[in-house]
Order: sequence, then structure tokens, then C-alpha cells
Amino acid sequence: MDEQYVWDFHQVDATQVATVGGKGAHLGALSRIEGVRVPGGFCVTTEAFRRIIAQAPPVGDLLDRLSHVNLDEREAIRTLSAQLRRTVEKTAVPDDLAAAITRALARSGERAAYAVRSSATAEDLPTASFAGQHDTYLNVVGPTAILQHISRCWASLFTERAVSYRLRNGIDHRTVHMAVVVQQMAFPHASGILFTADPVTGNRKVATIDAGFGLGEALVSGLVNPDVFTVRDGKVVTRTITAKQRALTALPAGGTHEVALHPQQQAQPALTDAQALRLVELGRRIEAHFGCPQDIEWCLVDDGFRIVQSRPITTLFPVPERSDGDDHVYVSVGHGQMMTDPMKPLGFSMWQLTAMVPMHEAGGRLFVDVTQRLASPASRTALLDALGKGDPLVRDALETVLAHPNLAPSLPQPGLDPGGLPPGGGGAPDPIETDPAIVTELIERSRASLAALKSDIRTKSGPALFDFLLEAFEEHKRLLSDPQSIQAIMAGMEATWWLNDKLGEWLGEKNAADTLTLSAPDNITSQMGLALLDVADVIRPLPEVVAFLRDVQDDGFLDELAKLPGGPEARDAFDTYLDRYGMRCVGEIDITRPRWREHPSTLVPVILDHVRTFEPGAAERRFELGRQKAHQMEQDVLTRLRALPDGDRKADETQRMIHRVRTFIGYREYPKYAVISRYFVYKQALMEEAERLLQAGVLAEREDVFHLTFPELHEIVRSGRPVDPRLVRQRKEAFRAHHALTPPRVLTSDGEALTGSYRRDDVPAGALAGVAVSAGTVEGRARVVLDMAEADLEAGDILVTAFTDPSWSPLFVRIAGLVTEVGGLMTHGAVIAREYGLPAVVGVERATSLIRDGQRIRVHGTDGYVEILP
Repeated sequence: MDEQYVWDFHQVDATQVATVGGKGAHLGALSRIEGVRVPGGFCVTTEAFRRIIAQAPPVGDLLDRLSHVNLDEREAIRTLSAQLRRTVEKTAVPDDLAAAITRALARSGERAAYAVRSSATAEDLPTASFAGQHDTYLNVVGPTAILQHISRCWASLFTERAVSYRLRNGIDHRTVHMAVVVQQMAFPHASGILFTADPVTGNRKVATIDAGFGLGEALVSGLVNPDVFTVRDGKVVTRTITAKQRALTALPAGGTHEVALHPQQQAQPALTDAQALRLVELGRRIEAHFGCPQDIEWCLVDDGFRIVQSRPITTLFPVPERSDGDDHVYVSVGHGQMMTDPMKPLGFSMWQLTAMVPMHEAGGRLFVDVTQRLASPASRTALLDALGKGDPLVRDALETVLAHPNLAPSLPQPGLDPGGLPPGGGGAPDPIETDPAIVTELIERSRASLAALKSDIRTKSGPALFDFLLEAFEEHKRLLSDPQSIQAIMAGMEATWWLNDKLGEWLGEKNAADTLTLSAPDNITSQMGLALLDVADVIRPLPEVVAFLRDVQDDGFLDELAKLPGGPEARDAFDTYLDRYGMRCVGEIDITRPRWREHPSTLVPVILDHVRTFEPGAAERRFELGRQKAHQMEQDVLTRLRALPDGDRKADETQRMIHRVRTFIGYREYPKYAVISRYFVYKQALMEEAERLLQAGVLAEREDVFHLTFPELHEIVRSGRPVDPRLVRQRKEAFRAHHALTPPRVLTSDGEALTGSYRRDDVPAGALAGVAVSAGTVEGRARVVLDMAEADLEAGDILVTAFTDPSWSPLFVRIAGLVTEVGGLMTHGAVIAREYGLPAVVGVERATSLIRDGQRIRVHGTDGYVEILP
């Protein structure tokens, strides 16, 4: 009977989280590591908790009510969690369960003092630590007191903070159970916390120690400021010794109290350097055992360390796997692609297989290794210049890496092949003739390749499909690396930079290219936004259709639409739009994201807004107005230039560059459109294959394929072996955990995560600095939107969001300005903001949290900052 409810530490290992919770499992594993001393004790299992819950019928009803509560319903959370705690605490512990716990106490020393700690099954996990969410009680003496505190630990599963934490992390309340750790007290001279990686910078080679006198709870509760030791490569590199005026100590009869420290002791370090190094060595042993950086609670007793808890540090951004022991520097792909959300395994593996350069996954995001490009001054300068033009924060982060002696990578010798980067990664390509026919030919070439792909893939299935796709990926990369396509892209970008630099120098015009590129031809993304206005024009005069669309709830509405008066015409307009743009969606570089063609209801709210807000013919008028503004700007600058010394030469050069930028800048958007078009063809074929696997019993659910990499899916199709449901479950849990991580712009192989800083003195106090990408100044209401589907925008609003990719462009036709956390001068959001003449500032760190929804803000798109107005 005892084994059902009580397990001693020596019976427990890391695999038994379901029985003894995360903390208990870690303590059992810790006690098995050679040289690690863990105070003895036992775990009261989750079976005991389940029995208590079964004896308290109100718990089920309260959990049902809690399951329908959202994170922002604070009062409901507070009320229900309090009722749950009271119910659990009042439930009597059955006699046989109490007897099992008392017998375990007798084995360990009935009159000894114990720490009684909560140990939930969703606690101290690699993806969710639950640190500080549940209760711990120190220096509990006697069976009666211990039983009482075990009940309190069970009840702490339902503290308001624990309930909110589960809601925030998407964890079902009913799936979490509570074990309790009962551990002999250590009465330390000093105690504290050891992080085996720097919790602030993420550096895995740096360990930090917080140390104080007495019990560690004084540090955790903030009663005292700790001494802080930083250790790297076997040396204490920094130490901060504080005046520790108080300490927490144990009372003989149980409980704890604060004591004042003698003035001589207050300024003494809680640890010697030798002890700090010994502790870090112990921590490295624990880290190696668990396979990830650890947050360790320790006590110093009679000059020996006791470990009372260890859990993963869940806030660190993962480091890409590498095959060597060298230092590496990685640059985020997502910041350049304007999609910093995590990707599912099929998504990132497909991007890796179709990219022009090797890419490394970490935390569900992709990174490019730029170590070799940093090797020599020539390639380093080209890299920093190119990346800096796109996103100054990336350049600043890389310069920080290069300047920091503990961060700089062990660079290979100059002269080695630096590897490749996407366009802009190093010197300019060969010049290209300014001829619109070049763009026309490139687009036709791309369309022909897509048509061939659609035709050839129709007959492929099973292993033959995957063989075909691997060949198609080579054609995909050939299109991306087409020298003429790259020349056209670079021609538009370099003409933009030239115009901004020269017209700034000669005329004092800031960001002149922003106006000169308005309504440039061949911009597929801006055409996509304007084309939705044309769909609205078809629907506006059809009242039955408009009324029907207001009630659309699912994606089957197009079939019903055709039955209404005017419905066939409306459906044709929808289908025409989806035929051209239905492969797009938010986060479209992840093939697993639902496309507009798959979920056309996504577009309905935007179309209804267009119906309500715009007059017929708005698309054509907007495009023509932009073209006229660009023409007027051209005439103005040319006239002013000709009045300058050497003005004719300057005007002729400028006119050539204006012609050049208007010829090529629109094409900048087409290769991405072509990539996403091909991705949709790949996806449709893979989902047909997934349906066959589902029917054959190989998959439990069709979309389980999203949680497999492309090579894994290929092997399953080849072998016919069923997918391991545990693997899919682990991948789903990891994907959920990745959402809580903020990806850095630059990441080192040591784990240092850098976002970069703006080093500017031209930003007013209190303003938010960013990158000026579209000229003009606008003031209006900020609408903070994190999900395009939930956008509720009025004319004149300023869109504030984390990032925008081309799928957001339909919203751009109704807003007055744009602010994003991610982006640079040539990212898609910036290009379309300029195309539509919207003042825009991108790369504004933490914009969605620093700017509140509904606040009035002023966007300085010419100077690159945002003011929050009173």
C-alpha cells in the first residue's frame, strides 16, 4: 500500500514525472549522480492527490467552470482558484494514506525537520518550469504539521498564479496532478541559486551564483540582496559583494524567522572564490547529466554543498546543433523574412531544403551561419554594410559580437571560401541594362516553371512523389539564384540607396526614393492589396451578398454564396482573386500555415471593411494618385538639380536612377510570390499523401505530418511504418514552448542572444527609435494587432504589430501609418508602405508592449521614430 502513495528518493528517477512530479523526478535523478549530495526524503505520489480529488466532488464542477475562463478574466480566476484551494485543504486525508506518510517519516526520522514542497507533473520541465507557482514550506516538524502542509501543497495547484501560468502556456488544468516532496531540512551557513548559463545573455559558458547567509528563501523572497559571482572558464570573472543585513534561519520548534546579522558579517562574502568554483564544477556535472542548462538551489553545510533542487532554465533561446566544437555566429532568417514566429518541423525543413544557403534550426526558427563571412576584413565589411542597410540592429548586434572578447568567434583564416548569403550578402552583382522587358521575361520564366511543376506533380504519389519533389527543389533553388533575377533585385535596391544618398546630399531631401517609387509597376504585393478593393467593388452593389458575408462562420461559404442573387458574380470575383493570391497567408514561409485558398473566410472581414469604407474604383484612383505624386516629385528634383553647379550632370544621373528604380523596384516582391506559389503546389501534393497515410493507419491525424521533417515524412512513406504518437506529442509540446521564446537577431554558439541597439542622438526623449522606411509624418490612433484575423481598423488608424509579411498588404489600403517590431528598409512591409505612401517606422523594439492599443501616436517615417502622445 505504501508504494502506491509514498516513494523514497532512491526509488525515483527522471522518467517518473507522472508519479512524483517534476521536482520529485529531478530530486530522484540528482540523488543518483555521483558526488552530488541531496538531503534525504520521499515523495507523496500523484495517486494520493487523485484520491483526495476523488473525495471532493465540488472539484470537478469547479474545474469545468475554470476550463471556460480566459486569461484576461482576472476576477473569475481569482474566485474559482480560491474555491478550489479551500475545497482541497478541507478534504480529510484518509487514515491509510496518513499512515503511509507517517511510516515514511519514521524511516527518515519522525522528529526531524523537513521541507514540504509541491511537485506538479507540469513542473521543472524543459518547456515550462512553473518556478514559484506552487507552495513550499520550510522547517516543518512533526507528523501532524507535515500532513497539514502536504494538503496545502495539493491545494497550491490552484493558486491564482499557477492557474494563470497554465492558461498562458496552454496547459489543461485537468492534465496536471500534484505530488509532494518531503525532504530533510538542511541548516546551511550559506545558500542560494546557481545558473549554469547566464540567464540574462543566454551564454552557456558563463555561470552565475546568487549567494546569501542562512536559508535560501531569503533570496527568493527578495528579503536580501545576494552576493553575485560570475564564473567563466574556471575563473571568477566578476563578484559583487553586498551588505547583507538580515538572514532567514530555522526555529527549533518549526518555522523560520528573520535575524539581524552582526555588522562584521554583513560585508563578508557568503562564499569564497574557491567555493564558488567548486559549486560551478558541481553544477556542470548536474547540467551534463540532464543535458541542458540548470537553475540549481544549493546549501553550504559544514563546507559541503547540498543540492535541494534543480530544474531546466526554460527562458534561454536554444542553440543550433553543430558538428564541431568551434565558435559560430548566426543571423536570424525570420527577421529578414518578416516572420519571427516559430515554424513546425515540416515548415522549417522545407525552407532548409529550398534555400540558397545552409540554414540551422533553433527554437523553431532558422538562422544562417555567418562565421566565415566575418573571417576577413573584406567579406566582413561587405556583410555588415549589406545587413546594416536592411536592419541596423543586426549590424549593431554583429559589431557587439566582434567587439566583445568573450563573444568573438574563433574565426577561420582569411582567404577561405566565405560561403554564400542571399542577395546583398556581399559585393554588388554585374550591372544590368535598365529595360522593362527584362522584368517581363523574368516573370514569364517563373510562371512557365510553375505551370510545369503543376502539370508534372499531378501523377506523382508515394515514394515517387518525394523523389520528384527533391528534383523540384533543385529547380526552385535555380530560380532563386538566377543571376539575372538577382541583378534585377539589386538594381532596384541600389538605385533606391543612390537616390536617397545623393538627393540627401545635393538637395537636403530625406528618403526621396520613398515618393519616387510610389505606384511602381510590376509590384505583385501592392497589386494584391488593390485587387481586393476590386473584389469589394463587385460585392458592394449586391445587398444579399453583403448581408450573407456578415454572417460567414466557416470556409464552406463560397458554395452557398453562388445560390444568392448576384452570388455567382461575387463567387467568380472571389475565385479569380484566390486563383492568383490564394497561396498566401500570414507567416507564409511556413508551409504548414493555412493558405487563403484553404481558409477563404480569412479575407471576408477585410472585404466587408472595403465595401463599407471605399467608393467604387478606389484601386485605380489610388494607383494613379501614387503615380502622379512620383512624377511630380521627379520633375521637382530634376528642376532643382539643374539649378545647382554641375546641375545638368546631376539631373541626368538622377533621371537615369529614377528610371532604373521604377523599372526594377516592383520586381523585388516577385521572387517571394513565386516561392510561395510553388510552396502551395508542394503542400497540396503532400496533404494528398497525408490523406493516404491516414487511410492506411500510418497517421493518427492528417496534420500530424506538420510535426515531421520532410526527410522523416519521406522515410515513413517509403517504409509504411506508423508514426510514433509520442514523437508527434513531443513535437507539439515543443512547438507550443517555442512560442514563449523571443528569437534574437544574432545568436552565438555559446548561446549569447543579441537584439542590437540604436546608437542615435537624434531621437527625442521618450520616443521609440526605429528604422525610417517610408517618409512622412502622421498622427493617429494606434491599433495594436497581433493577429491579422482579429484586426479591427478604421480609416486613419496606425497599425502597430510585431511584423508584416505580404499577406498583410490588404490592410494597408485603409491605414494611415505603420509601426512594426521587425523589419528593415527592403523588407516586404517597408516596400508596400512606400508603395502606398504610408509613413512607416519598423524595427521598433517591443512596440506592441510599449504602445497601448488606442493610444495616440505620431509616426515620423522620415526620421525613424515614434512618439507616444499624451
